[in-house]
Amino acid sequence: MPKKSTKEAEINNQEISIEKVKETEKNVVTTSLKKPLAKTGKRSLKAIQAEQAKELKEARKQENISKKISAQEEKKTKPVTPRSHLQRHSKSYLKHYIADYKNHKYSLEQATQEIIKTNPVKFDATVELHIRLSVDPKQADQNIRDSVILPAGTGKSVRIAAFVDDNDRLQAIDSGADLAGETEITKELNSGKFSFNVLLSTPNMMPKLGKFARVLGPRGLMPNPKSGTVTNDIIKAISESKTGKVEYRVDSNGIIHLGIGKVSFKPNQLLENLQAVLGSIQANKPSSLKNNYIMSAYLSTSMGPSIKLDI
Repeated sequence: MPKKSTKEAEINNQEISIEKVKETEKNVVTTSLKKPLAKTGKRSLKAIQAEQAKELKEARKQENISKKISAQEEKKTKPVTPRSHLQRHSKSYLKHYIADYKNHKYSLEQATQEIIKTNPVKFDATVELHIRLSVDPKQADQNIRDSVILPAGTGKSVRIAAFVDDNDRLQAIDSGADLAGETEITKELNSGKFSFNVLLSTPNMMPKLGKFARVLGPRGLMPNPKSGTVTNDIIKAISESKTGKVEYRVDSNGIIHLGIGKVSFKPNQLLENLQAVLGSIQANKPSSLKNNYIMSAYLSTSMGPSIKLDI
């Protein structure tokens, strides 16, 4: 009798466990899935878990998107304080900047002494002159363009090319030209790689340079009689270019930008160059201009603050 009772109990326990498993599977299917089951029957527990993971991943993705949108909207509504033009400069620039530069006009002597102190970089920067003229460059007589010899030089090493007849090649090289002769320069112009900074030419050779005008013009290398780079006295032109002859020209806004030396120059050397340039610009004042010729003038280094000149 007791043996039968134990067997019956075991059978009953098995039936109860099977019913529990079926009930749990049924609950999982009904609670986790909104989609109908496949036609062939119930889906496996692994498929259900994969579906749940996919739905959870999608929910997280939507939550992240909503967070980003809300952060962007919050950023838009948050007031932004704009920085001034001065605050946008580097720390080294601000270190060398003095508020007096903006409000005070310096004499030429003071400016050439002060400008050396404003250089914020370690390399030998160029000292630049920026002059605003009350001219209209569209008018032929007001398109200011000329060349001037800087007494103290430019501080740059200049490579000169002389576009002369091959017969005069040796004479040009003896005078100081780094490159000379029709054949040699034509070969370099055809290659498109130039090893010179200044190109000089005689008037009779200019027609042969016409086909290279599109290449030389944008680089500022096309010889021009106004700048003194087209001349019969090629030896004198080479000598002037070597000693520090520079060309200046007013831009479309009526401003002249010109380098007058280096930071390594002494103040008196910069002053000599500055006076020479200003004298040349004053000499080129158009006769038709009745009002003030020079509106403003500033001196600066390549990456430093500018100093206003009292002219």
